[in-house]
Amino acid sequence: METGTGKTYVYLRTIFELNKRYGFTKFVIVVPSIAIKEGVYKSRQITEEHFKGLYAGVPFDYFLYDSTKLGQVRNFATSPHIQIMVVTVGAINKKDVNNLYKESEKTGGEKPIDLIKATRPIVIVDEPQSVDGGLSGAGKTALDAMNPLCILRYSATHVDKHHMVYRLDAVDAYEKRLVKQIEVASATVENAHNKPFVRLVSVSNKRGAISARVDMDVQIAGGVQRQEVTVQDGDKLEQTSHRTIYADCRIGEIRVEKGNEYMELRVPGGEQFLKPGQAWGDVDALAVQREMIRRTIHEHLDKEKRLRPQGIKVLSLFFIDEVAKYREYDADGKPVKGEYARIFEEEYRRAARLPEYNTLFKEVDLTRAAEEGHNGYFSIDKKGSWTDTTETNQANRNNAERGYNPDWAVLVEQEGQERLYFVVETKGAKLFADALRPTEQAKIDCGKVHFKALETGIEFKEANTFEAFSESIARAAPPNHNDPGGTQGADYPGGRSDDFLPARDSP
Repeated sequence: METGTGKTYVYLRTIFELNKRYGFTKFVIVVPSIAIKEGVYKSRQITEEHFKGLYAGVPFDYFLYDSTKLGQVRNFATSPHIQIMVVTVGAINKKDVNNLYKESEKTGGEKPIDLIKATRPIVIVDEPQSVDGGLSGAGKTALDAMNPLCILRYSATHVDKHHMVYRLDAVDAYEKRLVKQIEVASATVENAHNKPFVRLVSVSNKRGAISARVDMDVQIAGGVQRQEVTVQDGDKLEQTSHRTIYADCRIGEIRVEKGNEYMELRVPGGEQFLKPGQAWGDVDALAVQREMIRRTIHEHLDKEKRLRPQGIKVLSLFFIDEVAKYREYDADGKPVKGEYARIFEEEYRRAARLPEYNTLFKEVDLTRAAEEGHNGYFSIDKKGSWTDTTETNQANRNNAERGYNPDWAVLVEQEGQERLYFVVETKGAKLFADALRPTEQAKIDCGKVHFKALETGIEFKEANTFEAFSESIARAAPPNHNDPGGTQGADYPGGRSDDFLPARDSP
């Protein structure tokens, strides 16, 4: 199924159809990353009432697998109701470290995997090309260890095709109006062949023959074309490319040692040492990135001019190659802007001064608009700093988890029903600075005016210390019907209260 056509909804509804038609109750959803796991779990929460309405209120439980809460696995195995477990492949694909394969008191002394195997679950794999690890990869081995009744795989880009059941490609999705037509804008360098260019792709050692694969501009019958060619120590690139522009350029030493791969390129004036992916003679990579950022800002502002009158907010996303290019940290651990952040602010200021965007910036402080117009969303390490997301081990998965739901809420169970009692929204954490940033103070001030205007009885309180925060919780505590002396809380219609408590530091 093509991206954006509703794979998650389809396989969630498939679960209920399989139960309705055949009585199956055990389902495991395996996803490649924490980001997708959180997305699936959120989709399940959003559609809960929808599916209850479609399937006559059939009881079901769903949970995110947590190696510290193995009692959930026991309930998964013993409950007569529909059970849906969502798990990342990283949490199940290493027998030597994953608690899934170890005996536990929480599962009655049994291995959790044995409880799962006994149920013969139906396994649903989201993005199998990232889960399986190939036909004989660790991910596929972990799936087989669950002794599944069958495995259903959902993806837009299958690598290993098994038994195709249904296909919804891009054309079908568009004709069925499931997705909108996509516009693509590109920023590339074309026909820049007036100076020598070499990029190292890879190095290899096959039966003692050491070589490298490089990209370079080669003369062919139809003109100059960038191609990938194989070179060895001593090769003269003028002969390889059939172009005089590569005169006096030749290949030097090629190292294939793992972790220390490089190729020496001998050029007029010295030597260049290229690691895989690095290039010599290329157009400045930041010039291309700047053009992409500039184009995105202009596209964003053009859309904002059209959509702001309709009350629609425009959001543009940048997917970047590493966090350090957006946010760095100095020797004292204080955050400083990376090159992408600096480029964004420079181009945003330029765009804001253009006549065609005057209407968008009439009442905006242009000295602050560029800095306040962007932010990042990344994994967070134990120090509270942003870090690259690599979910290769538990520590890195924990970092990714910290990037989700930094604010929190309290659910109170009353008379068997969970009620949202208050929400905590934190502003100005120590991730940025001890002092509350002007932008965060502005959000708090806006929130006060917003909830006052709503006149719904929802309380909005600001707590600048942990003591003030604790006092607010005590005052908002739900009534204790079993304790006459208990603290009485407000009784909200429908059992819901959204009590926003902005705080400078998360308690």
